[in-house]
Amino acid sequence: MRRIVEGVRRFQHEIFPQKQDLFRRLAGGQAPRALLVTCGDSRLVPDLLMQTEPGELFICRNAGNIVPAYGASTDGVSATIEYAVVALGIRHLIVCGHSDCGAMKGVLYPDSLRTMPTVAAWLRHADAARHVVEALYPDRPEVEKLELLARENVLAQLANLLTHPAVAARLACGTLDVYGWYYEIATGAVLAWDGDSGRFVPLESEERVPCASPRPHWVEG
Repeated sequence: MRRIVEGVRRFQHEIFPQKQDLFRRLAGGQAPRALLVTCGDSRLVPDLLMQTEPGELFICRNAGNIVPAYGASTDGVSATIEYAVVALGIRHLIVCGHSDCGAMKGVLYPDSLRTMPTVAAWLRHADAARHVVEALYPDRPEVEKLELLARENVLAQLANLLTHPAVAARLACGTLDVYGWYYEIATGAVLAWDGDSGRFVPLESEERVPCASPRPHWVEG
């Protein structure tokens, strides 16, 4: 705990004075560039990974970067998504999973969650991903299955995301884009789901950011 308190003091005395103008502007409101739904894993630090400043990311973290389907429950993730899209007018929404995910280990080995019934119930929102991996990759080594599951879970949560009315409406109008990312802790690599090619590709070029969004609706006259 002492290390954490020392960090707060360093922020107050060294970092904050350098960014005082930024925080003065942010004190009056926020206009983040994107909503990031990601895992609560301590090894994934969004502002470090994306090199963003305070005020640029609206972040929602939970075990397994889960997005419950709309109506499945009244939960904080759904409320955060709705607020970000409707109240803040966010135009970019990223679901980001990662390697060596403890939540995905729980999905792959449900017996390990016997003493954590709340976690087990939450991770049922990832059942679709587990069934896909079991169907497509039954003979793969367990380590490989875990990484495949983390990626499939990103796609499963993107599918759940599309059931949210606020998201669906803005996707239909072309005023929102959604992205599915996978972060490799050991290498720093980020893979992005490319909806056009139907595969994860390296996130390398600023000119074309692979997008998972369905096409906007054609409005008939």
